[in-house]
Amino acid sequence: MAPWLAFSGNPSSVHRTGRLSRRAVEQARAEVARAVGGRPEEIVFTSGGTEADNLAVRGGAVAAREADPRRTRVLFTAGEHPAVREAARSLASLGFDVAELPVNADGLPVLSDLEASLDGRAALVAAILASNETGVVNQEIPRLASRARASGVLVHTDAVQAVGKMGVDTGALGVDFLALSAHKFGGPKGAGALWVRKGRRLAPLAAGGGQERGRRSGTENVPAIVGLGAAIRLAVARRESEAERLALLRDQLEKGLCATIPSLRVNGTAIRGTARLPTATSAVFPGVEAEVLLAALDLEGIAASAGSACASGTTKPSPLLVAMGLTPEEARRTLRFSLGFTTRPEEIDRLLAVVPRLWAQAARAEAC
Repeated sequence: MAPWLAFSGNPSSVHRTGRLSRRAVEQARAEVARAVGGRPEEIVFTSGGTEADNLAVRGGAVAAREADPRRTRVLFTAGEHPAVREAARSLASLGFDVAELPVNADGLPVLSDLEASLDGRAALVAAILASNETGVVNQEIPRLASRARASGVLVHTDAVQAVGKMGVDTGALGVDFLALSAHKFGGPKGAGALWVRKGRRLAPLAAGGGQERGRRSGTENVPAIVGLGAAIRLAVARRESEAERLALLRDQLEKGLCATIPSLRVNGTAIRGTARLPTATSAVFPGVEAEVLLAALDLEGIAASAGSACASGTTKPSPLLVAMGLTPEEARRTLRFSLGFTTRPEEIDRLLAVVPRLWAQAARAEAC
């Protein structure tokens, strides 16, 4: 990214610096397309996952209704990231009927409910590929997409948590839109992309100069896009070896916590055979508020989170965890640890030495 931070060429300009910038953007576009099994012309660069989700949900639904006025219903699962959930809810102000679909104990959508909702009124359905809180992977996306396609319903999947950590192939998934974000696989914050299946229409969120084939106006952020392209190339190259390495570390962490903290429960493991990413552990810590543990961990130099990092600063329990059947109290006692390519075995050892001690101290204090 470094050379492009001081490079002033606008990718839309025809002079030499503009052409060089355009070349860099298109190289990154090709890298993203290759990573998700798409074509370069299907990639729309955005400011991150939130904008990509909004462009798909709002832009896709509006375009579907413009093509067929009967398409006035938008569906989303209770497991969605706030970027999808709130984008869908905002469509109510535009006259759409918005419905949230239930999930099971692992946060996966109930397919019978989903399929029953895919009628002639539905414009779009959103179903997350991998949960940002529990890491649970929705392996039924291809089936959902096939059923939706037969009913003329668009399908969007938020793959922000999945890209770079598991194999993602838009052809196999069968969806119409797929969102990703650079910072989830080692790239810069403020850079993302939306894959749009060839032939699918989008109503743009902002009017402007018509960049990104008229789908996302605004001068492209060349350094961030270059960083996204480089990061996704590296993430895909190391994905399989990293997944194996991190799965061992995650299992070590979860087994160690369960062995030392009585009644600790790992979320996303209620149903046998549920697939999870190896990069997240979400667990209910009995008798202790998550915020208390977070503060104690921070003093030890350990970073963790309670629920979605995008919802930090709120005292409300995670909507996903409550939808999975946890009580509000259990949801407020849930902590999430995230693992990545920088995670080392000695860090897991330290967690297992520190977390049980801090939990025991906090539990005694709360009992008093």
